[in-house]
Amino acid sequence: MEIKEQDIYRGRNIYCNKPAIKLVVDAKDLGEISTNEIAGFNEKLIKHFPGLKKHYCSLGYEGGFVTRLKEGTYLCHVTEHLILELECLAGDDVYFGKTRLVEEPSLYAIIYEYITEQVGIACGRAAVQIVTGFARGEDVPVKTLLDSIMKLSAETALGPSTKAIYDAAKRRGIPVRRLGTESLLQLSYGKKMRLIEASLPDGTSCVATDIAKNKDLTKQLLQDIGIPVPEGGLVYSEDEALSLAESLGYPVVIKPFDGNQGRGVITNISNGEQLILAYRSASKISRVLIVERYIKGNDYRVLVVGNRVCAAAERKPPFIVGDGMHSIKELVAQVNKSSERGVGHEKPLTKIRLDDVAKQLLKRRGLDEKYIPEKEEIVYLRENGNLSTGGTARDCTDEIHPQNAEFAVRAAQKIGLEVAGIDMVTPDISKPLPEVNGVVLEVNAGPGLRMHLYPTQGKSHDVGEDIINFLYPPEKEATIPIVSVTGTNGKTTTTRLIRHIISLTGKTVGMTCTLGSFVGEKCISSGDNTGPASAQLVLSYREVEAAVLETARGGILRKGLGYDQADVGVIVNVSDDHRGQDGINSLEELAYVKSLVIEALKPDGYAVLNADDPMTSFFIQRLKRKVVYFSQNARNPVIESHLRSGGQAVIVENLVVFLHWEGKKTPLINVKEIPITFNGMARCNIENSLAAIAALKALNIPENIIAMGLMSFRPDVETNPGRFNIFDLGNCRVMLDYGHNVSGYRSVFQLIKGLGAKRLVGIIGMPGDRLDENIKEAGKISAGVFSKIYIREDGDLRGRKPGEVTEILYQGVLEGGGRPEQIEIVLPETEALAVAVENALPGDLIVMFYECFDPVYQKVQELRETRVTGDGSLTRLAAMENQGVGLEELSRTVHYHN
Repeated sequence: MEIKEQDIYRGRNIYCNKPAIKLVVDAKDLGEISTNEIAGFNEKLIKHFPGLKKHYCSLGYEGGFVTRLKEGTYLCHVTEHLILELECLAGDDVYFGKTRLVEEPSLYAIIYEYITEQVGIACGRAAVQIVTGFARGEDVPVKTLLDSIMKLSAETALGPSTKAIYDAAKRRGIPVRRLGTESLLQLSYGKKMRLIEASLPDGTSCVATDIAKNKDLTKQLLQDIGIPVPEGGLVYSEDEALSLAESLGYPVVIKPFDGNQGRGVITNISNGEQLILAYRSASKISRVLIVERYIKGNDYRVLVVGNRVCAAAERKPPFIVGDGMHSIKELVAQVNKSSERGVGHEKPLTKIRLDDVAKQLLKRRGLDEKYIPEKEEIVYLRENGNLSTGGTARDCTDEIHPQNAEFAVRAAQKIGLEVAGIDMVTPDISKPLPEVNGVVLEVNAGPGLRMHLYPTQGKSHDVGEDIINFLYPPEKEATIPIVSVTGTNGKTTTTRLIRHIISLTGKTVGMTCTLGSFVGEKCISSGDNTGPASAQLVLSYREVEAAVLETARGGILRKGLGYDQADVGVIVNVSDDHRGQDGINSLEELAYVKSLVIEALKPDGYAVLNADDPMTSFFIQRLKRKVVYFSQNARNPVIESHLRSGGQAVIVENLVVFLHWEGKKTPLINVKEIPITFNGMARCNIENSLAAIAALKALNIPENIIAMGLMSFRPDVETNPGRFNIFDLGNCRVMLDYGHNVSGYRSVFQLIKGLGAKRLVGIIGMPGDRLDENIKEAGKISAGVFSKIYIREDGDLRGRKPGEVTEILYQGVLEGGGRPEQIEIVLPETEALAVAVENALPGDLIVMFYECFDPVYQKVQELRETRVTGDGSLTRLAAMENQGVGLEELSRTVHYHN
C-alpha cells in the first residue's frame, strides 16, 4: 500500500469536531483482498497489538473489530484501527476513525483523529507499513517502529502542566490552540486572546521573570516587605564562598544565583572541603553563586495563582529502597522503568539522575553507586525535593497556615508574577514561618504543576483550571463574538453588511471575504481570504473585538474551520455550484459540507437559515442549536410552523421587514430604504439583508443600529466593491458583478430588467472548474437577456484548455436563441470591457461578470476619464494591440465573431 496524499485538519472539519488527518492510500493489489483470505494475518496482527481486541468497530461492542477480522474486512479498514491503536499506545486517547473507498478499485481515504500532530502522522505511516508487511508475509520491524513513535511522543506531546491548562480551557469552551511544537498555547481570539507558555502567562512582564531568576535580588525584595528569608549573599570565587560560609556558620547551601529546577543546588554543606567541591559543581551552571545559611526543615512548594494559594505540596528528595541484592545504580534503573517517570516534564514524575550532585552526596556519606543497600535501607540521592531531579510530592494544601499563605501571595505580588511557585523550608507548614524558623527560599516564574496534579501522596488539585479561571473569570465573557457566513451566492455581501453594522456599535471588527481580510478599515491581506488560514489571521489580531468570517466550501473541504465555535452561523442559500469538484457530486453533498458552519456553534449560539431555500429541510436535520429563519414570504409553511412554536424569524411583509422575536412582532425598515436592494428590486439583496438582520439580532445588536446600518450600506466601490457596482460613462452605464454561477447570473438578470436601460449588453465568463452543463446554461440564459454578448475568458483556466470555456459558452448562447452576429469573443476581460464600451449605444447598460475586480475597476476608471476628457476613443484593434494580442493569434485559439 502507498500513501498518495495527506491532509491535516487542525480544527473542526466535515469528518469530526476534533483535529483529524486524512490519508489517501492506494492499496494496489491488496485493495480487493480480505483479511480472512490471508493466512495467519489476523493472528499476527492481534499478537503484536492485543489492544485491538478491545476495539468496537461498527458492530458496537468490545471485540467487534476482531469479529470483523474473522468475517473478512479490507486492509485499509484494518490500517485505520491500527493507527488509532498506535496513537493510544503513544499516550494519545483517540477514538474516531473512518475509511471510505475514493475510487475503484483500490484508492481509499483513511480519516482519523489525532491529538499530537507529529505522532498522528507517524502512526499513519507506520500502520500502512505494518499492515502491508503483514499482508505480504514480510518481516516488519514492529519494535523499532513502536520505539520511534514513543520517542517522538515523548519529544512532542504536551507536558503535564501545559496539558492541564489545555484541557481546562477545553472544558470551559475557551478556544485553545498549540503554537509550534513546544509549550506555547493561544487561548481565545482577538481582544480576549492570551498566550501562556507552560504556566507562564503573557501578562507577566520580562522584568518580573528576570527578578525571579535573580535569587539574591528576590531575597532582598522579600526581606523589604517582612518575609523571612535565609541569610546569605553572592560569591564570585571559592575564597569568597569560604569567607561567607565562615561568617554565616556551617551548614550552608550553595546554588546558582539564576538557576531553576534545582540544578546546581547543593545543601547541608558542613565544611570547607565540601564547599569547594560544591562550588566547582555549581559553577558549571552559573558564574555567580549564592551561599546562604542552611535551614533545617521540610521542602514545600506553594502555588499562587492571582491573589490566592491554589495548592501546596511537600517535596521529597529522590531515593531508592534497598533489597540487599542490587546496587544503587541498579536500583535507580529499576525505579526509572516506572511508566510514571519520564525525561524532563513529559510524565508525572521525572527519572532519577545519578549525576555529579548525586554522586557527591553519596561520597559525603561514604557511599558510591556500586554500594548495595541493605533490605529496606533508604538512600537519598538529592537533598532537595525538586520533581525535575526525580523527587516526589505529598499534597498538603489543607495544612498550610493562613499566614504562610499570605506570605506566598505577597511574595508573588512583590515580584510581579501572575502564577508563581513559592519555595518554603520549614519544619511544619501548618505553623507560621517566624515561629518555627521557617523561610521563603525562592519565588519561581512558570512553576511546574505536576506535583499538584499528580502527588505521590494525597489528593490532586486541578490547578490548570485555577489558572484558566484566573485568566478568564467564569463570570466574564471569554471569547469575542464570531459570525460565520456561508452559502452559494450572497455570502460576501452578507458578510460585509454584518461587519458594517457591528462596526457602528464602536467595535473593531475583523472580517474575511473574497476580496481580502480586514481589521477595522485596514486590509491586512488581499485576494480570496475565505479559508481557515485567513480566519486564524484575523482572529490573531488583539484589537479585534468581533469577527465576521466568510467561510467558503473549498476551505472547509481542504482544511476545516479556522475557528472553534461561532456565536452565529449563517447559510444564505445553497444552489448548484462546484458540483463535480472535490468529490462533491450532488446538492446534498454540498449542503453537508456547508452545514459544518451551523454545527460549530457555541451552546447558546444561533443558526440563521433561509426558509425560502429548498435545502433548509436538510439543514434542520443536522441542527443542534437555536434557529432564526428569514424569508421573503410571510406565508412560507416553514415560517408559519416555526412562529407557532415560539421561534424567531425575520420576514418581509408588504415590503416591510418585521422582526418576530420572543413573541413580539416589530417593524424594522422598508426594503426600499435599503440602498443595496435598488428600491426593492434586487430580491437577492433583500435576501442578503434579511440574513444579516437575523444574525445581528441574534447578537443582540440594537434595532436602531441595525436600521441605521442598512440605510448607510451602499452598492458602491467603497462599501461593497464588486457587487452590483454601477458606473455612469456618459452615454452608457457599466455594472460590475462577481456572478460566477447560474444562480448568480439569474440574480443579476432579475435586477437589471428594472433599471431602465434601452439595451442590455453582457460580458460573460465562467470559471473553468464548473461542469460543462452549468457553463452552457449560463450562456443559454444570457441569450434571453442580452442584445449583445461579449464572451471573455478567465486568466486562471482551472485545468481547461485555452478557449475551451469560451466555446462552451458560445454554444450555450446559440442554443439559448442567440445569433452569431450578436456574439463577440474577446478573451482578456479588461479588453472585453474596453471593446464593449467603445461599441456602446446611447442608453446601454453593460453588465460585466468579472474574474478579478481590481483590474476591471481600474479599466472603468480609465474609460471614464477618457470619455470625459475627450482625449480620443479606444478602438478595438488598438486595445488588443495594447494587450499584446493580435487578431491572428486570437483566431487560432477560438472562433472570432464580428
